[in-house]
Amino acid sequence: HVVEAAREAASSAANHRYTPAAGLPELREAVAARSSARGVPAAAANVIVTNGGKQAIFNAIATLINPGDEVLIQAPYWVTYPEVVRIFGGVPVIVASDESTGYKVTVEELERARTLKTKMLLFVSPSNPTGAVYDADEIKAIGQWAHEHGLWVLSDDIYQDLVFAPATFSSIVGLVPELAERTVVVDGVAKSYAMTGWRVGWMIGPKEVIAGATNLQSHMTSNVANVSQRAALAALTGPQGVLDEMRAAFVRRRDVMVKMLNAIDGVTTPTPQGAFYVYPSIKGLLGRELGGQLIDSSARFADVALDVSKVAVVPGEAFGTPGYLRLSYALSDADLIEGITRLQHLSKSAVN
Repeated sequence: HVVEAAREAASSAANHRYTPAAGLPELREAVAARSSARGVPAAAANVIVTNGGKQAIFNAIATLINPGDEVLIQAPYWVTYPEVVRIFGGVPVIVASDESTGYKVTVEELERARTLKTKMLLFVSPSNPTGAVYDADEIKAIGQWAHEHGLWVLSDDIYQDLVFAPATFSSIVGLVPELAERTVVVDGVAKSYAMTGWRVGWMIGPKEVIAGATNLQSHMTSNVANVSQRAALAALTGPQGVLDEMRAAFVRRRDVMVKMLNAIDGVTTPTPQGAFYVYPSIKGLLGRELGGQLIDSSARFADVALDVSKVAVVPGEAFGTPGYLRLSYALSDADLIEGITRLQHLSKSAVN
């Protein structure tokens, strides 16, 4: 029904023109209604539609961060987060985590990283690249801490529909309502509805922040393509059964990938609770020789895997944590099994 909505929209002259910079009014209403139904009250005036979640993050940082402001970012992090902060003169302050804590940080660790220059916490659950999901108690504690210190929170909720039982998604502003006037939520249709190429995301936040972001966007990209917005509206308001189907497929693929990776000597792969990535440690492979090359880093392993096994993985260096890999299971079962089988064969050639 999404493609059909786009086809109909493309055939209508009414959609061959600009929309308001903040997005189609009916799409903004649908986003606000979805947010409210999930426990975070919002009106259309609290929403701006953006060219994907990436532009929403860009808009939020541009609107709120001044040169010298510090932004707390958990590592492993999505590669764009620190770069956008730097673009606007902000200072990314990295708070490290690893597999021993399920790739999660605590209030105590955040507090140790906070200074008088700290303006924002960038919070994401489920996580890209690790698939880690914070539980409600953990999120509430972090939210209360952020409120206590007057921090802004940028909450990237783009994977909120991709959480696997028994884990559940919780919104930081839903659990700590007093944060509402200092929180910007980023979301979109890319992950929940497998619409990455349609480039439709959004920001939800205080009206004055949305107004500022709208002014910025009006001079940068104007509006999101009309046809894409119509398709996103169909996704939000149409049948939602596809979400359950996608989750079931991802759980199946996740379990296969984790089992196969953990069968490789030197690889440790926690089971992610959300998104569609695994983030194994390959520290046990470092110092060995694979494919005729000494594996001295995860970046080197990624190069060898591509050159020798024709398997593409992303090294942990990209996410601020060397010694790890990110692999996606958003692909067919057959391709997944073939890819991990090739990595297993590669690892068996290891020379200590």
